[in-house]
Amino acid sequence: MLQDPVELTTAIAAGPGRIGLVVEYDGGGFHGWQDQKSSIRTIGGTLAAAVSRVANEPVEPVCAGRTDSGVHACYQLVHFDTGASRAIRSWVLGINSALPADIRVHWAGNVASDFSARFTAHSRRYRYVMLDTPTPPALLRGRVAWTHTPLDADAMHQAAQHLPGEQDFSAFRAAGCQANSPWRCIEAATVYREGPFLVLDIAANAFLHHMVRNIAGTLMAVGHGERHPEWVAELLCQRDRRRAGITAPPQGLYLVDIGYPEQCGVPRPRLGPWWLSGNL
Repeated sequence: MLQDPVELTTAIAAGPGRIGLVVEYDGGGFHGWQDQKSSIRTIGGTLAAAVSRVANEPVEPVCAGRTDSGVHACYQLVHFDTGASRAIRSWVLGINSALPADIRVHWAGNVASDFSARFTAHSRRYRYVMLDTPTPPALLRGRVAWTHTPLDADAMHQAAQHLPGEQDFSAFRAAGCQANSPWRCIEAATVYREGPFLVLDIAANAFLHHMVRNIAGTLMAVGHGERHPEWVAELLCQRDRRRAGITAPPQGLYLVDIGYPEQCGVPRPRLGPWWLSGNL
């Protein structure tokens, strides 16, 4: 959800030109964001079809970050170019009426012609949510990473403090990652308990393929007492993905924020997922 409610007005139109959307989705039923140009169900392909229907012309939405199969987004920013003009209310409600229930648009508005959901963004923020209970959940199945073994949140947080800064993250990079460089700048990484949940909250200028899930799997090994917190620093120096922890499952991962310059005029999110009682 958005930090401040946005009125779905008929008095203000968006378009023609470049339009921004705030999108939320449950990634469990999709094969990631990127349209595979086939019958495979993707978020990007599903959204493109819905927006094109309202615009009455083909459009190609561009997102801030392509999430993997099974990964959720509380706040995803998208832009597209169109020759159509519609009221804000018509864009939002019209697109939602053409979408399945596991994707929703919460805002639409004009953005500058040089605005890019991807390249104008200066940061991305994810939360990875874990549940360490003796038995698996039913209602949160597919929405948290579950482990029956207790996790030490303090040890995990200590280990995560080796991550901030501009570094080579080859140790946490998927083999198929297509990024030109393994260097990224993590702004902050914290691990804390929120009721029965453990949350990894991590922000960076950008992330490599599977980077957050690989970090989460490594921190879980620390939390289980299999490794010491300094292991993370060793992995960063070794730059070898084979030495790090497992790739944690996608169900616990949420894109929760994207940072843009204030003058871009896009609404800010209230950090999710919403069922975490202490979200800020």
